[in-house]
Amino acid sequence: MPIFQYRGYRSDGTETAGTIEASGMSDALARVKAEGIFPSDVTEPRVGQRKRLFQRVDVTFLPNMTRQLSTLLSAGVPLMDALASLSAEYRGPDKEMLIAIKERVSGGAGLCRALEDFGDSFPDFYRNMVQAGEESGNLDTVLRKLADFLESQSAVRAKVRSAMIYPIFMMGIGIVVLSFLFTFVIPKIVKIFRDAKGTLPYITIVLIVVSNIFMRYWWALIGAAAAAYLFIRRFLRGHRLLVDRLILKLPGKVIQSLYYARFARTLGFLLDGGLPMLKAIGLSAKSMGNREIEASLLRGAEKVAEGQKLSASLETFPPVFIQLVATGEKSGRLPETLNRAADSYEEEFNRRVNQVVSLFEPLMILLMGLVVGFIALAILLPMFQLNQLIK
Repeated sequence: MPIFQYRGYRSDGTETAGTIEASGMSDALARVKAEGIFPSDVTEPRVGQRKRLFQRVDVTFLPNMTRQLSTLLSAGVPLMDALASLSAEYRGPDKEMLIAIKERVSGGAGLCRALEDFGDSFPDFYRNMVQAGEESGNLDTVLRKLADFLESQSAVRAKVRSAMIYPIFMMGIGIVVLSFLFTFVIPKIVKIFRDAKGTLPYITIVLIVVSNIFMRYWWALIGAAAAAYLFIRRFLRGHRLLVDRLILKLPGKVIQSLYYARFARTLGFLLDGGLPMLKAIGLSAKSMGNREIEASLLRGAEKVAEGQKLSASLETFPPVFIQLVATGEKSGRLPETLNRAADSYEEEFNRRVNQVVSLFEPLMILLMGLVVGFIALAILLPMFQLNQLIK
């Protein structure tokens, strides 16, 4: 049945809005009124509108929904009833999407086919794994593995975000404090030196010039910062391949470890789920987030299609990683070996991130100390000169 959006008022006068499933407009009006709501507007969204609505979904929705659906199917609940329960669990766009999926399944489509209309919410590897689960009759097991995989990926992303919060926060505080000093505090102090009619030290002159720039051209500084942000953002988007190549050459191998862990985890997960090697490599390549590595993996997939082993077709990966893959191929336990490699590289990534964050704090303290020392020296030197003149 179609999904209708409604707006209306409850008996106490409060405004409300939501969605309802009905066979037609008259049925939708009747169902809205049956809930004690006086409808002011009832519409059926077009398919195009619905797809735009689902382009941005809560990042916790997919792993949570997958876990719940797996639990329901494992308990023996039919797929239609499980989808109905999930649609009643969620609200807003997620609810509409789940109702639409249930309607497609009730019309005879498989779950994988129903998910294809919502590709922004369900990535390619997810739909391929669901298809493999439906064909093998182990959909609940596949969904459980999908939930484990999605939760592990969410944990890695959360680690990256948490590692970035502290440096950004410290830089923001430093910029605010320095802007306040140069705009409001320092101008009142240097006014004394201007009135003294003496020769000021060079460092004090620099401080006065910087303070005047902050006072008179603060709007230009904000505009320049905004323009620089937009330019960098546009450059990164327009030169994605170049940026990805530069990222791989960064010292410390922090991001590289994350890429290796992501590839090993994704490929091991897909192979363990029963996907063919070539399709698993292609899906893993698309999930890397680095076009240079993606292109390298796609070239490797062509070599595998020609008969080479996976370990002999990996170009941008370190020797240790390639050796692990070769060992997994010889033992016939490649998915398990890849999962162990992913654990190792994720631990390495966490260790390197902690090292970088631990180095950032003393560097920020040193930088702030240099700036404060510069300000103090620029203020104290003319004070000493004035004291000598008074004597």
